[in-house]
Amino acid sequence: MQIIIKKIYLFFLLFLIANNSFANEIFVSLKKDLVNVRYGPSFDSDIKYVYKKINLPLKQIDEKENFRRILDLKNNSGWIHISQLKKGNSVIAIKDKILFKKPTSFAKPIAQIKKGRLLILEKCEKNWCKISSKEFKGWIKTDNIWGLN
Repeated sequence: MQIIIKKIYLFFLLFLIANNSFANEIFVSLKKDLVNVRYGPSFDSDIKYVYKKINLPLKQIDEKENFRRILDLKNNSGWIHISQLKKGNSVIAIKDKILFKKPTSFAKPIAQIKKGRLLILEKCEKNWCKISSKEFKGWIKTDNIWGLN
């Protein structure tokens, strides 16, 4: 009986550790078009590089006080102050995609979205997201896009 209790305790302990390690992994976006990424979670840390793209989606992988450790599509990582981030509202196409007028493959195609294009999310339903870009507004399938929670 004690062995079973120990196994259950170990299972729950591993479950809590696994869930806690992924709890901080969410997508965020840049609030501004010029954001410093630092080596450490402090304004005293040197600047590693600078992002120059508002709404760029990033994966938050850790947090420490008012700083968030992020990872971008190309696996670059660093620390950004929370004041420079907002809830994820954008995605990047990782393959060429078709933009449709309605959320179905039978709808009228509006445009071709090229790989690497930054898209602003309006809403998502099932396997489709309504997006906008500078010229177009429509629906894309949620496969092969980076930045969805």
